[in-house]
Amino acid sequence: MKFGLIAGNGQFPFLVVEGARKQGASLAIAAIKEETDKRIDEVADDVQWVGIGQLGKMISYFKSRGVTKAIMAGQVKHVQIFSGSLPDVRMLKMLWNLPRRNTDALIGGVADELASEGIELIDSTYFLQDNLAPPGAITKRKPSDIELGNIEYGLHIADEIARLDLGQTIVVRAKACVAIEAMEGTDATIRRAGDLAKGKLTVVKVAKPDQDMRFDVPVVGVPTIETMIAAGATCLSVTAGKTLIFDREQMISLADKNSIAIFGS
Repeated sequence: MKFGLIAGNGQFPFLVVEGARKQGASLAIAAIKEETDKRIDEVADDVQWVGIGQLGKMISYFKSRGVTKAIMAGQVKHVQIFSGSLPDVRMLKMLWNLPRRNTDALIGGVADELASEGIELIDSTYFLQDNLAPPGAITKRKPSDIELGNIEYGLHIADEIARLDLGQTIVVRAKACVAIEAMEGTDATIRRAGDLAKGKLTVVKVAKPDQDMRFDVPVVGVPTIETMIAAGATCLSVTAGKTLIFDREQMISLADKNSIAIFGS
């Protein structure tokens, strides 16, 4: 069986390529011109570059390769949909029929179009089960009582914004909400929080209550910790079993060096 990979930005697509190779699986990769790192050509044998609005071209490519199961990995920034990219006829029809255009609706629409052609969108962590965050303390330092209080408070707020599909991250200080993620992404949210109230910040990143593991799975990595250090954040809470940790050893090592606690909630 040949799997399809819809590759967005960041490291996620590269980890899927590596994971698939370890399991002896073959990938046909649809790389998004506006998002995917050009290095994907160096690590994969079968790549087709498509514009963010070229849904028909992507589906035709997958069908030509005999793909029946596809994985979506790597962020495609929500704002890209509204950036002036010219959609093809198939994308236009899909957008026209959507009741709303938030992240879930947009990606769900793509999933439906794939399914109509016999291509099933599957769990994006299919080849990466070992990269999911475990429950409990992940770093040497456990969260302090104050940080645990921030996590408890933050989880309630973060679950609500995730349920509304507004974002996945909230930054808390002394049980007060400092910043909430919208379209800008986790790192930008943390930076904004640091500008507002630098120091003693707790970052809470959650999966949606009914998280669809096919897309928009929460991801953290070394850049997350680097951004936290710059913002003066001391603790990171992630949803256990539903958050991918990239470069796990390097991330934990950097957190430990800077006395940052990482906790799987």
